[in-house]
Amino acid sequence: MSISIINTVKEIRSLRHSFLLNNETVGFVPTMGYLHEGHMTLLKNSIISNDQTIISIFVNPSQFSPNEDLDTYPRDLDHDLNIIKNYLIKNFNNSEFLKILNKITIFKPEISEIYPSGFTMDIKNQIGTFVEVLGVSEQLEGKSRPTFFRGVATVVTKLFNVINPTIAYFGQKDIQQTIVIKRMVKDLLMNIIIEIVPTVRDLNGLALSSRNAYLSDEIKNQVICINQSMKLANQNYLNGNLNVNLLTDIINNKIVSTNPNFKIDYISFNDPINLNYLSTIDKSKGAILSLAVYKQD
Repeated sequence: MSISIINTVKEIRSLRHSFLLNNETVGFVPTMGYLHEGHMTLLKNSIISNDQTIISIFVNPSQFSPNEDLDTYPRDLDHDLNIIKNYLIKNFNNSEFLKILNKITIFKPEISEIYPSGFTMDIKNQIGTFVEVLGVSEQLEGKSRPTFFRGVATVVTKLFNVINPTIAYFGQKDIQQTIVIKRMVKDLLMNIIIEIVPTVRDLNGLALSSRNAYLSDEIKNQVICINQSMKLANQNYLNGNLNVNLLTDIINNKIVSTNPNFKIDYISFNDPINLNYLSTIDKSKGAILSLAVYKQD
């Protein structure tokens, strides 16, 4: 009752070729591991829609800057395997469980497999091929993490080249990432369907994330005001308020009045296609609302 784990590009390509010969569709769920319920929602969508599912577990170094948490990012393969098995046991009967388990493959490569030219965290000394998606990578998260989406686009391109999925699944939680990947797939003429799955949140309204393991219970209880502020802004928008400055004030006031020790990094409303910053929302298109908050000591 084990899940197949493959570690090399050669092996995963061979497996993918066998799926192709059998005319089987392949769903792909790219992850950096330390799986949670949000990942399982992606897995569920893939299981329902495809004959086979491949989950990658790869902590991609090129999307970390030298001062970020690459070395401390949570890694626990046993945890990941248990999360998958427990999810399947909970949601499928015994006969379905075994059948589905045999149609799931984990691709867990080493860095040398994904970066055959070698890799260094020093961008000035990096060699090899990297992918940049200009126009939608520089805003929002890209503003404070200028190499992040270069790393994301590069590793996703490599994984797509190796796995050649029918459908790839991404969480709406990483909204800018989904826009970058959609643009990349379009521009590079990739024959892959990108399916965006709604965000899964915990009881405090916090989007599920592997990095939530860093947060104390106290912080998790305090951040409920963030989701509440976004819902309040959305309700005002639905009631006809299209002015970004006014909506921004609503969010800011809700968060700061609830938790004075929270500091707003940014609150931004962006076009859902090109991520241009908005001053007024076009109701026919809507907007992407994103914000970053940190706690002051």
